Amino acid sequence: MRRATAIGLVVALAALASSTATRAQSVADFYRGKTLRLLIGYGPGGGYDLYGRLVAEFLPKFLPGNPSIIPQNMPGGGSFVAAKYMSDAAPKDGTVFGSLAQTLAMDSVVNNTAKIDMSKFSYIGRAVTNIDTGVALPKSGIKSFEDVRRKTYSVGASGGGSTTVLFPTALNTYAGAKFKLVRGYAGSTEIQLAMERGEVDIVGAYGLPGILISQPGWIERGEATIIYQAALKRHRLLPDVPTLPELGLTDEGREVLRAAASTGEIGRSIITTPGVPPERLAALRDAFAAMLKDPEFLAVCRARNLMLDGGTGEEMDAIVRETLKMPHAILAKVGEMMD
Repeated sequence: MRRATAIGLVVALAALASSTATRAQSVADFYRGKTLRLLIGYGPGGGYDLYGRLVAEFLPKFLPGNPSIIPQNMPGGGSFVAAKYMSDAAPKDGTVFGSLAQTLAMDSVVNNTAKIDMSKFSYIGRAVTNIDTGVALPKSGIKSFEDVRRKTYSVGASGGGSTTVLFPTALNTYAGAKFKLVRGYAGSTEIQLAMERGEVDIVGAYGLPGILISQPGWIERGEATIIYQAALKRHRLLPDVPTLPELGLTDEGREVLRAAASTGEIGRSIITTPGVPPERLAALRDAFAAMLKDPEFLAVCRARNLMLDGGTGEEMDAIVRETLKMPHAILAKVGEMMD
């Protein structure tokens, strides 16, 4: 009897091991030889583009089957065009990823014309948290936030729902700013060029990680005025720059500005479509975590002056769930500013 039980246990363990190996092999078989796509919801050169392309370059090294990943810019609507494509048209099999707006969960709740269900999406990981900043060049004459309370200045912005719209509009409504939004730009790099040409005075939302790559002199040598930072506490590199909540003129204003600033925790994360099979999602998350620890990856980030502050897909999904549960009154006020 004991011998039969022992044999049965061995057979069961062997079957379990075989089943586990088969599932692992099936993920590798699925990805082997495939070309995956990583959609970037903004134009070239900004933080979403830089980190999206970084992940596309290194993640395949750690994916079962070693597929390739091709980055593809798909700007529009503050990355909502790419998000809708991922929601409605893209394959739901773990072959399409996105580097999309950190405000996407909030926008999905308050956008009345093109809703997506963010609870169905899954993040695979975060490369870096993101503090968006408002930036002006010396020729604008702006030296502090008090200047934009006294006089109207033009702010470059992309589509509705993006932080380039949300933050300046929120500051107009709750902090006494006099920003005039000039919309239609593809992303922060295009807005920066417009600022340099004199078309606008201010870049309304330029991520600190992107600044340190493309314009380090703005921070290191004070070659630009950082007017505000969309954060809950002041970053160590910007100790004299007020956060959004600090600028609120009322308790309600500070609460709304805090909600807007909280999106920085999502930062530059990579998301995948709804419906990805659990074993593939687990493999994607494992690969992303391994990439963040890879010595070659870390060396390249140092060489390119890329900030890192990794997070797991599960942590990002939890932030999304908390966002979706925010009080309706606050979400409604944020929504009014994201149109």
